[in-house]
Amino acid sequence: MKGYYTKAYAVLDEKKADAILVSDGYNMRYLSGFRGATGYLYISKKRQVLMTDSRYTTMAKEEAPDFEVQEIATGQTYGQMVYALIAEEGAQHVAYEDAYMLCKTYQGLQEACEGKIDIPLGDSLDLLRAVKEEWELEYLARAESIGDQAFTHILDVLKPGITELEVAAELEYFMKTHGAENLSFESIVASGPNSAMPHAMPSGRKLEKGDFVTMDFGCLYQGYCSDMTRTVMIGKANDKQKEIYNTVLEAQLAALDALKGGMRGCDVDKVARDIIAKAGYGEYFGHGLGHSVGLYIHEEPRLSMLCKETILPNMIETVEPGIYVPGFGGVRIEDMVVVTAEGCRNLAHSPKELIEL
Repeated sequence: MKGYYTKAYAVLDEKKADAILVSDGYNMRYLSGFRGATGYLYISKKRQVLMTDSRYTTMAKEEAPDFEVQEIATGQTYGQMVYALIAEEGAQHVAYEDAYMLCKTYQGLQEACEGKIDIPLGDSLDLLRAVKEEWELEYLARAESIGDQAFTHILDVLKPGITELEVAAELEYFMKTHGAENLSFESIVASGPNSAMPHAMPSGRKLEKGDFVTMDFGCLYQGYCSDMTRTVMIGKANDKQKEIYNTVLEAQLAALDALKGGMRGCDVDKVARDIIAKAGYGEYFGHGLGHSVGLYIHEEPRLSMLCKETILPNMIETVEPGIYVPGFGGVRIEDMVVVTAEGCRNLAHSPKELIEL
């Protein structure tokens, strides 16, 4: 993938920094193209350096042609490497990723660099990734299409007696044999009462007739994530199950219809949350409506009660309302969409009407 290190220049100006030290693997990849996620990027307006170890030197030179690659020597520390760059450039103030750096690591760098790593970046670099380029949208769409295929496949696998772990394994095997390079997160497969836990871990529980089965899964394509959730029935749904399912579906469709560029994340969240609350299930919807997706599965901005940020065209958002009733079960329906000026374009195409198997 192409590196976008020049986008960091705006952050240099904003923070009044002489250079930026990048340590987060996702930001390293976005700014340089390097997938190794070990080491640091040093970016100033005069120099771009990628520091890594011997395991990744060849990869770094191939994937980050715009960067000077420096290999850490035996007995050398990254702090010493960074200090050498600071001294060569005469840098006095270097910005760092305080959201991702361990205290011990920061203290070591500060000591080695005589206190010149002194400007916290917050989420400034993360937000450079928020609005996607067209080629990124293509990768995200491809990843989501693999998820669609996996859902179609799993409908022929689901039956009483199969375990949640077996369902998760089948989903993951299918995605990896149909174009995915890896998973974008650990798959969630939750049946019966387990479906009342939004982030349940797959277990040895066997699917039974009368179960909701919630499946939340995703994969990577060229480093970009997909994310989708579908809930199906094993056997026939009873009246309460139908009510819960249809309420979630109504909330999801309304939020999709409302979402467009220029809205605040909290306002989109409110559309779905009000529908669920009006149906009497407000206390059973405890998480935010959605989140952005890209190289990392949970990016900003989010669709949540707390997000006052404006959602812009070419941002990716998930729309995933849910109702989770302890001891009974739960439903979540999730699509991943591209925000446009007029609305949104859904990258997920799997059916959402209640499926009874």
